[in-house]
Amino acid sequence: GVIYWVYGNYQTNVERSAVPTDFGFLDNPASFTIPGTDFDQSAPVSAAFVRGFQNTMLVAVVGILFSTIVGTLVGIARLSKNFLVKTLASAYVEIIRNLPLLLLITFMNLAVVLQTFPRIENAWQPFELFVISNRGLALPWFEGSGLILLLIFAASIVVSLVVMKIERARADRTGQKSRAGIFAILIIFGFLLVGWMLLDYSWTLPFVDGRGTTGGLRMDPSFFALIVALVLYTSSHVAEIVRGSIQAVHKGQGEAADALALSPGQKMRIIILPQAFRIAMPAIGNQYLNLTKNSSLGATISYFELTQIAQITVGNGSPAVPAFTLTLLVYLSISLATSLIVNFFNRRLALVER
Repeated sequence: GVIYWVYGNYQTNVERSAVPTDFGFLDNPASFTIPGTDFDQSAPVSAAFVRGFQNTMLVAVVGILFSTIVGTLVGIARLSKNFLVKTLASAYVEIIRNLPLLLLITFMNLAVVLQTFPRIENAWQPFELFVISNRGLALPWFEGSGLILLLIFAASIVVSLVVMKIERARADRTGQKSRAGIFAILIIFGFLLVGWMLLDYSWTLPFVDGRGTTGGLRMDPSFFALIVALVLYTSSHVAEIVRGSIQAVHKGQGEAADALALSPGQKMRIIILPQAFRIAMPAIGNQYLNLTKNSSLGATISYFELTQIAQITVGNGSPAVPAFTLTLLVYLSISLATSLIVNFFNRRLALVER
């Protein structure tokens, strides 16, 4: 009843103010540019939303990858017997996870990137490979089709999975040590190397050119600040999940590994972590969803993701309700897709009782 009443008020107010409620605004010129890209202001609003979606997905994918790696390492470090390592890891977790994320993003942008990093004329250039300044980070990149290289990488993953399955079956049948991981790495590296040589890819290095950089891949300052803040914040939560999951693994598993004379690294990598991630996956999946949705805070530091695009579009005269409804639907679709992927891996890792 409340929803019906609110919707009735909305319809009445729309008719009274003659505000359009359809999505025809998507064909209008965007009338703004997106820094760091070749986006033209005469392009339609729909193209701006597509670029905003791409930027959001870039933050989500890169953030999830690095948050998982950093969070896992910090979570393991919290259980270290080394006092210094354990203390530093604990301090990292307790400080970062108790800070407001919006404040952390703003601090990273204003205090670190824009104030700590040098001006472009005094840019840091470590090993002549990177260019670091308050105009962003430029790093070496390749010249050629990224889509084709991505397809080659995907093909190498498929082939490596097949070879790993065959190699593990052989090891189980013969009792010999499995070299599935080594074979997988060699296949992936071999595919990329052969594709690189056959398609004549090459590297391009960045260098300072006037008030900017030329060559390589340029990372916008707002993107760099957003990624670093999201990774720091999310990994502090992932670290606690990993720590708790490791402690939830029965201590007899570790004792059995010690009885087999496995090294501490082997015990953690082969015995403890695989079982810990069975427990941790649902909670870590929630952190992935939070990171994806928290990327919308990039609008506060002028990173052109979906929310920023919607705000600028509405500010230029587009109807607010359809614009933000579209934005909500896109975020909902991203979150549901992420949930499906996480649930797939969760089912794969689930312990099957016999």
